[in-house]
Amino acid sequence: MSDDGEVLVAQLQQLVGTEMTVTAQEAVGRAFIRQSALAIEDDNPLYHDEEYARGTRYGGIVAPLTYVCETWQYLVGDLDETGGPARRIRLPVGTEIRGGNEYEFFQPFRPDDILTARWKVVDVYQKQGRTGSLIFLVYDITYTDQRGERLAVNREWLVYQLPLLQ
Repeated sequence: MSDDGEVLVAQLQQLVGTEMTVTAQEAVGRAFIRQSALAIEDDNPLYHDEEYARGTRYGGIVAPLTYVCETWQYLVGDLDETGGPARRIRLPVGTEIRGGNEYEFFQPFRPDDILTARWKVVDVYQKQGRTGSLIFLVYDITYTDQRGERLAVNREWLVYQLPLLQ
């Protein structure tokens, strides 16, 4: 990598520790949980039958665990050109590619939950790929409910493909 590229990576590494927190404006709602389960053809009564769900260890309707990372209940403001939250933490360079996710789930969320998502940059590093320089942005997203109870943590890798640096 060129000296300019090394300087760029060093500047971007200063983002490590940066945080952004967004809290939803309203509760998730039963309709979202029911419609999302229908969309993936998951007819588990935990997601739509209050009487059934009340008799389980959850004591009521819950959402599938992975939905906490996909609800966008916390979305505030506009969408960017990729359809993502415009206010999210991103690198101001190259073309962004989703590199992967690791999830850890603690408990399902409920229809009356108000979600908070907290992004924290945990690493920025560079690797040389076949098509040029790649910069990786790694952040953890922690999801909590209105009581501050942790629902999930999502470690996400975003890869930025840079134009060849001379």
